[in-house]
Parts: sequence; structure tokens; C-alpha cells
Amino acid sequence: MKQRPPLLVSAGIIHQNGKVLVGQRRKGDRHSLKWEFPGGKVEYGETPREALVRELWEELHISARVGGELARYEHDYPSGSRVHLLFFSVPEFAGEPVGRVYEQICWIELSALPRLDFLEGDLDFIRRLSRGDFRDQLTLTREAH
Repeated sequence: MKQRPPLLVSAGIIHQNGKVLVGQRRKGDRHSLKWEFPGGKVEYGETPREALVRELWEELHISARVGGELARYEHDYPSGSRVHLLFFSVPEFAGEPVGRVYEQICWIELSALPRLDFLEGDLDFIRRLSRGDFRDQLTLTREAH
């Protein structure tokens, strides 16, 4: 049996004032109440960065400038689905984030990220981010808008 290619997913690490923005999936949705970085599936004809800009508009109602790629890897879920995750820095955006598709959104300190119940696919990135692996790529001292 031929294995399907992994689902390509772009995630945004939206950062300001030493914190990152995370969202909690809605109760009853797939992966109910799990935390994640905003973003989503790359559609046919889109680049991963274009998909992230679209997803951030749809999910948070912000116009984002996507920065550099921080990490990428594949993750296999126990259900058999595979995702190819790309994490991008989002150093600037216009608008006030609104959790249009989330139970809640919040700004959180990097060191506190491991305490949240994140999607399994994000856990490797969370460990690396919370221990400071991407400090040089993220300017976490930006002023609020």
C-alpha cells in the first residue's frame, strides 16, 4: 500500500514583549482543547509563507509579515496521519489578534510553554523554543503595537 505524502502545515511564532501567541483548539473539535501555534494547511498553489499569511488572517484577523523559517520536521500521529511542520517567525503584524477559531488565545512566556497541553506534533519544537534554541532568530524585545 502506497503511503500518502504528509500534510504540509505552516505555523507562526508570533512574538512581542518576550512572549509568543498561542491558541487553544475549541472543545469538541479535532484535538479538543489542545494548544497550538496559529497557522494551518498549505493549499494547492500556495507557498508555505503565503499559506501562513492567509491562515493568520482567517484565524486571528491580523495582517502578518512572515519572517525566517525556524524549524521543520515530520511528525507521525498514532492515527496514521503524517504532517510536515514548518515553523516561521512572525515579527510584525497589523491588527489586534482575535481568536476567531479558538476556545482562547493568550500571550505566554517561552519558559511556560511546556506547561500547556500542546498538540503532539509541536512538542519537539516547544522543547527547543522554551530552552532558547531560537533566541537569535526571534527578537523577543519588540514593543507592542
